[in-house]
Amino acid sequence: MNLRPLLRFLGRLVLVLALAELLPSLCCLWYREYGAAIAFVGTALLTGGIGLLLIYLGRGGGELYRREGILIVVGGWMLASLFGALPYLWTGTIASPVDAFFESASGFTTTGASILTDIESAGRGVLFWRSFTQWLGGMGIIVLFVALLPELGPGARFLYKLEVPGPTAETLHPRVHDTAAVLWKIYLMLSVAETGLLMLAGLNLYDAMTHTFSTMSTGGFSPRNASVGAFGSPFVEGIVIVFMVFAGANFSLYYGLRRRRGIRHLLHDPEFRLYVGMILGAVILVSGNLMLRDGGSQVLRTVLDSAFQVVSIMTTTGFATADFDAWPNLSRLLLVCLMFTGGCAGSTAGGMKVMRLVIGIKSAFREVRLIFSPSTVIRVFVGGNAVPNPVVRSVAGFFILFITSWGLGTLLLTVGDTGLETAASAAIATLGNIGPGLDAVGPTANYAFFSPWQKLVMVVLMWIGRLEVYAIAAVVTVGFWRR
Repeated sequence: MNLRPLLRFLGRLVLVLALAELLPSLCCLWYREYGAAIAFVGTALLTGGIGLLLIYLGRGGGELYRREGILIVVGGWMLASLFGALPYLWTGTIASPVDAFFESASGFTTTGASILTDIESAGRGVLFWRSFTQWLGGMGIIVLFVALLPELGPGARFLYKLEVPGPTAETLHPRVHDTAAVLWKIYLMLSVAETGLLMLAGLNLYDAMTHTFSTMSTGGFSPRNASVGAFGSPFVEGIVIVFMVFAGANFSLYYGLRRRRGIRHLLHDPEFRLYVGMILGAVILVSGNLMLRDGGSQVLRTVLDSAFQVVSIMTTTGFATADFDAWPNLSRLLLVCLMFTGGCAGSTAGGMKVMRLVIGIKSAFREVRLIFSPSTVIRVFVGGNAVPNPVVRSVAGFFILFITSWGLGTLLLTVGDTGLETAASAAIATLGNIGPGLDAVGPTANYAFFSPWQKLVMVVLMWIGRLEVYAIAAVVTVGFWRR
């Protein structure tokens, strides 16, 4: 294994994080939080110094091979979680290193699970950083890295494929650097659009930006204790719903809108159709279930709450405007099913992805047909295109590893008398990068009560979910470290 390119690329990534840590200091100065501003500058200097050291240790030549690429991606997310925790500690917002590490990992992986019990008591600059880490992690820090450094060469394509969510990593240009840049431009344009609309709906610039960061990243952190519900505005909730749907869809479709000048290709995309269909179906079922419980009172409010929570959970954003843990069991079960599904491939959403569900269902029916017609050659087709058999096998393997990770996570979290419903929902909420779960980790609760080792287990689940299992599974395999 060639350590020099590994250290050099990780050092550059840490430098990018150091620059990112300077932005909240401007927010601190604007709100006259001078102590916090000094803390952010100090963390940026320390982070930047370590980045320069890593670059120095990795100076010289060296090729980037698959193993180094996997370690860059896994190591990059670990270092981001580590250095992202420093502002919480240095500003005094969070006293425990494990808690700060948990909050940072939850931010960068866009999970949105929090240990803060009184969010609004924290400084504006810290809460800006908290949401900004989600925005950075939404499109992906490695994708940002690839977009900023065209000199990465052939290794950039492998890094891109490791981080972009979904069974396949679609490239929009022959050069993967250009693809990464296009995705970030689309991400930025949608973010600017949402911020502007939220300000028109009555939010100030700070609230509009922080909620945009968490919406477009499908992260769910909010500087308000009551999340989006704190504004009490159907217009704000409607805007957030629309942009959560946008964020949960494949970003390459938006590039196609500009190239093809129409929405026909969007409507013809099988994953997008199923994604929208599942959202609409779940909204109808949840709304009907709540109306039966409440006797049909406050229909519009019921439909809006149902739509917001369904979209928030399916896109793995995790915002809340209602305590869905108090809803009837049918509605709660539907939301849990959506936690496993997640958004589309190539989106900022977590979960198993709708595209994998499409491929998995078609593959299962192929196996059913082969039972009574074993000599028939059957390909799996999605959107008129044949899915390569390696991709079909990869999807099957992903399902097994994902469910196994959830099962092991649930088992570990039940140690210490944690309730089964709490443990199971906390495991899928962190593995699926969702945030809120059920029972003790419901939308009105938090993760502060877990022991330090349980929080570290959930940090690992967050990384597994964000990197979609395979990269993490590779580095814990004995054969990975053999020459």
